[in-house]
Amino acid sequence: MSTQPVQAKTIRAQLLADMRQGVYADVDRLPRESVLAEKLGISRTQLRDILASLDREGFITRRHGVGTMINRHVLNCRTRMDIEVEFLDMIRQSGCAAAVAFVRSSEDTADAHVSQQLGIPEGTPVLRLSRLCTADGRPAIYCEDVIQRSLIRRDFSPGDLRCPIFQFLQEFCGISPYLDLTDLRPLAADAALSELLAVPVGSPLLFMDEVDYDIDGRPVFCSQEYFVDGLVRHTVLRKKL
Repeated sequence: MSTQPVQAKTIRAQLLADMRQGVYADVDRLPRESVLAEKLGISRTQLRDILASLDREGFITRRHGVGTMINRHVLNCRTRMDIEVEFLDMIRQSGCAAAVAFVRSSEDTADAHVSQQLGIPEGTPVLRLSRLCTADGRPAIYCEDVIQRSLIRRDFSPGDLRCPIFQFLQEFCGISPYLDLTDLRPLAADAALSELLAVPVGSPLLFMDEVDYDIDGRPVFCSQEYFVDGLVRHTVLRKKL
């Protein structure tokens, strides 16, 4: 595997940290590309790819003749729903201590909803992974991921299931999700969710019904996620096209 994507991801994270609390924390814009590329030890082509991703996500704005402006109002958002972040990182970004309370797996078959989401016949064997994440010791996020069983290429241990779902898909299925489509809606906690999330029956939850696709547009897994109100704040950035 090429180290270039890993290097770009590391440098991108470094640049974000530098803009938030590092050498660029008190300036309005980044240095010229030639200067910044030299400081980061990468080519200008690599730098432009990184800056393009930061521009798409609203952290910076590149303007011809002006330079690369730093958008502090975007940098200061703790959590972004429009950027894919692992649950534990999402909880940490909200200022809480994050932990996994449990991960459970079960062999199951696709019901009508999973069949429609993954484009597989009803009754197809699937693996269902249930995960509860806590914020400062309180239940915060409950998630059920569903993967078609035939996509899993090798045996796994219970410990392997504690890694993030995207890592599991890469290591055991050879799959890298490219994008997801998610239906968001409010939901009232029923008896089962009330017990899992330690909230009264009828408490408001944010429900996210997600399908992830690979770069060829094939659905690779689906997920149902439940967020306790008030523990993780969600912000969405929408750019005017």
